Amino acid sequence: MDPLRIGLYAMPAYFVLLAVEFLSYRFDKDGKGGKGSARPLAGISWRDSATNLSIYVLGFILRPLDKFITVPMVAIAASVTPLHLSASHWWVWVLAIVLADLAYYLQHRMSHRIRMFWAAHNVHHSSQYFNLSTAMRLSWLIPGSFLATIGYVGVALIGVPAWLVFLSQAIVLLYQFPIHTERVDRLPRGIEYVFNTPSHHRVHHGANNPYLDKNYAGIFILWDRMFGTFAAEGEPVRYGLTKNIDTYNPLKVNYHEFVAMVGDVWRARTWRGRLGYLFGPPGWSENAETATTVEREAQQLSVQGAVH
Repeated sequence: MDPLRIGLYAMPAYFVLLAVEFLSYRFDKDGKGGKGSARPLAGISWRDSATNLSIYVLGFILRPLDKFITVPMVAIAASVTPLHLSASHWWVWVLAIVLADLAYYLQHRMSHRIRMFWAAHNVHHSSQYFNLSTAMRLSWLIPGSFLATIGYVGVALIGVPAWLVFLSQAIVLLYQFPIHTERVDRLPRGIEYVFNTPSHHRVHHGANNPYLDKNYAGIFILWDRMFGTFAAEGEPVRYGLTKNIDTYNPLKVNYHEFVAMVGDVWRARTWRGRLGYLFGPPGWSENAETATTVEREAQQLSVQGAVH
């Protein structure tokens, strides 16, 4: 079950919701985020939304090439495992969706904390707006990014049929489309506590502290509460990257961070630096690492001199 194929079937609903959201901005009189809310809105840029849609269309054409690797990974895991769960039991469906959501949380967290994966995922965060079209701003053909899907192999290894793994993955992804919006304020407390909501996902797209690297959830925000990555929406959210790219060119949007990463690896002076630029967190610098080491050694020499 290909998530992209399900996405194709869902496209009429996507465009209806996009139209409704656009109209809500058109007739918004006070520019606030819902009735009684004082939350400022980033709004909508037609050029930015056109970029999002063009990236989605190009991804729809090119992203299936990634599946030549990820699909066999899950299929092989499902075929070699000695465990086999039957999809005829309702609880297997529930288990599959919950585990696929946990796998998504782990994949998503890796995509923020390992630069090789961030080189792909940053595309989704590079818009300085936050609306339903932002959900369609997804990268395509970034070398190595498929490795972040290793969590879904684990779901197959415990006996979930491969087709149900892919279907569950698609459900997790589809759930996230409508939460990319500023038009919905906070939902009832019980829903906000258990599920990922527009409020929680606005936080995730924030480039300002205390929102950086928070709220990785797909469906259940409980994962973030359990693993210490949750933040509630408070101060106004600044969308985009810590250093924005300011371009509407879909090719530059898709590859700018990958090109920057390759450049850093090429210019690195040591193998430690090369590996750091690939597997370290975004923003890691060989120069900063060297400066810290020199400073630490100077402090040790200073202490030794004081002792003598």
